[in-house]
Amino acid sequence: MAADYVDWLKREGRIVIVGASLAGLKAAETLRAEGFKGSLTLIGAEPYEPYDRPPLSKAVLLGKASAEHTELPRRHDIDAKWRLGVSATGLDMTNKRVRLSDGDEVEYDRLLIATGVRGRPWPKETEAELDGVFVLRTRDDAAALERRLRGRPRRVLVIGAGFAGSEIASACREMGLEVTVAERAGAPLVGALGGVIGAVSADLHRENGVDLRTGVTVTALEGDEAGRVRAAHLSDESVVETDVVVVSLGSIRNTEWLTGSGLGAGPRGIACDAGCRAFDFRGIVTDDIFVAGDVARSPHGLFGYQFLSLEHWGNAVAQAETAAHNMISSSADRRPHLWVPAFWSSQFGVNIKSVGVPSMGDQLMITQGSLAERRFVAVYGYQGRIIAAVSFDNAKWLEFYEREIERGAPFPVEYATADRRPEGRQPVPAEFPDPSLPTHGPTVTLTGYSPADRRLVFTPARH
Repeated sequence: MAADYVDWLKREGRIVIVGASLAGLKAAETLRAEGFKGSLTLIGAEPYEPYDRPPLSKAVLLGKASAEHTELPRRHDIDAKWRLGVSATGLDMTNKRVRLSDGDEVEYDRLLIATGVRGRPWPKETEAELDGVFVLRTRDDAAALERRLRGRPRRVLVIGAGFAGSEIASACREMGLEVTVAERAGAPLVGALGGVIGAVSADLHRENGVDLRTGVTVTALEGDEAGRVRAAHLSDESVVETDVVVVSLGSIRNTEWLTGSGLGAGPRGIACDAGCRAFDFRGIVTDDIFVAGDVARSPHGLFGYQFLSLEHWGNAVAQAETAAHNMISSSADRRPHLWVPAFWSSQFGVNIKSVGVPSMGDQLMITQGSLAERRFVAVYGYQGRIIAAVSFDNAKWLEFYEREIERGAPFPVEYATADRRPEGRQPVPAEFPDPSLPTHGPTVTLTGYSPADRRLVFTPARH
């Protein structure tokens, strides 16, 4: 991009951000901090300015914080035009316009798409509409569920034992509510961390009073004559009587509005290069449309140039900052997004943290602590190198393992540590399920190969 055009863009250009959540806000702040003085518009489907989502399944459900007071702090005055409570419905790449649900159109010189994900609803619409059936994703979802839990339901059924489902179950047990969790895999967190760590999570659930049902699916939700949920039928022919059901079946990327636009967008997200520039459906990179946050699919050099879709708070921040920088920089000044994936979760009094991509690992070693004590670090290996590390109440080691991942340190881990136990001296299979079978709650999704690979084909999104 020519320097004179960059100068004009920073002074007088029009930048539109579709998605007024964490990534959208951080991108807007970065644009202003790096000298963008032109027109800035943020479009958000929800009627609220950006708020923080992690507290929704923790502090808000427990009544320790209100959903109305989860606003994200502002580092800078972004001097933006807010279009809230209105959705993007289409994109005209030729004329550089975003179409909105209210019939308006917004023109842009640079566009950032940060539309994120939404909770996957219960697939049977009439059952999903029963009173007492919830999905937890938005501020309104959390407020409604917290009100219902405060009414002391006789039993809560959580469908799906990924991170969100496990956090919800933990909050309910902390409130003293009876909880059943139904998970089709063999244990909680299997899709994200594998069977070895999943077994530890299963013990945590049961020891904290959760009625954990694994290897089952919910086949139907039953309502009473007043339209309130009263029971759930499981695939093992058992019936769970319940008056609150929380559906935690993962998320759907918000890309439908891009159908027919010409972008490389679909159910797995929007493909972009390492500099956050979106690909069109032919696999050709654009230079005026950028992507950031949960909706993005970007290649990562540390992980075999796999296209990673990351539903992580930290990734949304780092990728948004990179995208914003690159939008108003010449080609020579742009930088790649190479943030090492990291996430955290708190459930049943245990802090779980991770760096890297555990789901790529085929083996693991317990390098610190003990599984039995539930205070440990598990290191994952793939093709002879360290690919990830997960800690339970032992996060002090993760910074070290992040550096090991970045330098491609060998696996199995060869060094001894002061608190290493005999169980961790040899690698064992990580026990991830067959990737062709769906599981709940992976935090990283592998969705492709290097864009230089000629086998890579992008197809336009379809209904």
